[in-house]
Amino acid sequence: MERDVGQRKTVLVTNDDGVDAAGLRALVGVLVATGRFNVLVCAPDSEKSAVSHSITWRHPISVKRVQIAGATAFSVAGTPADCASLGISKALFSSVPHLIMFAGCQYRIQSAVLASEVISGINMGSNCGYHIVYSGTVAGAREAFMNGVPSVSLSYDWIRGKSNFNHFTLAAEACVPIILSILADIESKAYPQNCFLNIVVPTDVQKHKGFKLTKQGKSLIKTGWKQANSEGHGAKMLSTMTMDLTPSQTTQPSVDHTGQDQFLFAREVREKQVDNDGTDYSYLQDGYIIVTPTNALFTIDEDNSTFFIDWLPSGVEQQCASDLLPSKINFFPDDKGGDILISSISNE
Repeated sequence: MERDVGQRKTVLVTNDDGVDAAGLRALVGVLVATGRFNVLVCAPDSEKSAVSHSITWRHPISVKRVQIAGATAFSVAGTPADCASLGISKALFSSVPHLIMFAGCQYRIQSAVLASEVISGINMGSNCGYHIVYSGTVAGAREAFMNGVPSVSLSYDWIRGKSNFNHFTLAAEACVPIILSILADIESKAYPQNCFLNIVVPTDVQKHKGFKLTKQGKSLIKTGWKQANSEGHGAKMLSTMTMDLTPSQTTQPSVDHTGQDQFLFAREVREKQVDNDGTDYSYLQDGYIIVTPTNALFTIDEDNSTFFIDWLPSGVEQQCASDLLPSKINFFPDDKGGDILISSISNE
């Protein structure tokens, strides 16, 4: 049911596959078709897969208006994190009259923030396990989260030979309920502010088993390096970090670099993606739409933390006892009276 413009929620869409990518266009089309959203698009002007959370700092970035039906859209000569940061500020979309704010809301949404939610995707390929670290799609959502704007990263488990572009539309339609649920909880001040969601839709969208709350696993495509004889030699990388090997890559011998000062190297897959049972990738393979809460913190489990509490003073102090080291390290209790020690170096 279409709502009046003043009642629509403003969402910002970005990605890492580029503003012309089928996944982004399908997502925008579905959001516009619901009649419930004001859709803004701020996305890279070209493919930016696997750039992680890199940002442009040393020079200005170029922004160009693009035409996407039902949306206000710009392409950006920057990274996904650049796009999310620029998009949630009022610098780019200052001419847009509808400003979503939540008076008294606990979120750190400032008056300059335009969108009530950032959606990054739909990525061509699954973002699970360690691939979350590489993903520009996840980084776009993370950048919004770090600036106090609720966000979601959306991916579709694209499989060559099985998937087609229509599946992006089906994936977007499958995720509309969770997008609406997030916005409703934001408005009621019930939505948590300490995380964002990474959502991945399985290959066979029409036969998905429903939503499954998961935790991040350790799935990873392990790669190595092989010397190449041309820039076109090597593997083709999808956004998911899945790589399609060319026959020549597995049969061609190493290139002789005798007498050369400059070389070319290409990545090659060494091991297939693996994961532990009960984590994101395994549930995705079982046919679920996986929903993984994540954040911007890199933390360790309690066992490792306990190990380093003892290791830091004893291990380092033992090394400092060596006559080879000219300095001494002093250890002090932390200012909260805890067990973790803070070290400082003092020269004798």
